[in-house]
Amino acid sequence: MRFTVVQGDIAAQQADALVNAAGTSLRMGSGVAGALRRAAGEGLNEAAVAKGPIDLGEVAVTDAFDLPAEYVVHAAAMPHYGDGRATERSIREATRNALAAADELGCASLVIPALGCGVAGFDLARGARFVAEEVRDFEPTSLRDVRFVGYADEEYETIERVAADVLRNV
Repeated sequence: MRFTVVQGDIAAQQADALVNAAGTSLRMGSGVAGALRRAAGEGLNEAAVAKGPIDLGEVAVTDAFDLPAEYVVHAAAMPHYGDGRATERSIREATRNALAAADELGCASLVIPALGCGVAGFDLARGARFVAEEVRDFEPTSLRDVRFVGYADEEYETIERVAADVLRNV
């Protein structure tokens, strides 16, 4: 499986599945969720909320609506807003479950952000390491291309550095 780091807006990435950095309520507020909601239209938020709430570390899958993807995998790496922060366990479980959901759907490509970081408050370098390790260790059936996306320059550079270190230490 090809694993790369890319810079850009996740809502503009073309893939079979895009991963939303969700809270357990699945309500799409700001950050990655907000970018996906704005690009897909309100139908995405309505579909996500209809599948929630879900447990921390779990995922729900919806149609991608107007996004350049087939599916959005909503990965709950953080509790509902104001109810706590992401943890190593929640980031790892959400990443693992997002990869498994896309693989089970027969997706060949997936784009994933730094789950649990940003608005969820988890340290980016540590969180990116957990995501990168889970992607590295995943044994897919259908997934062939996983892209770890960072938006701003500093975010992208941190993710790129951490992912390179994880891949170097295989």
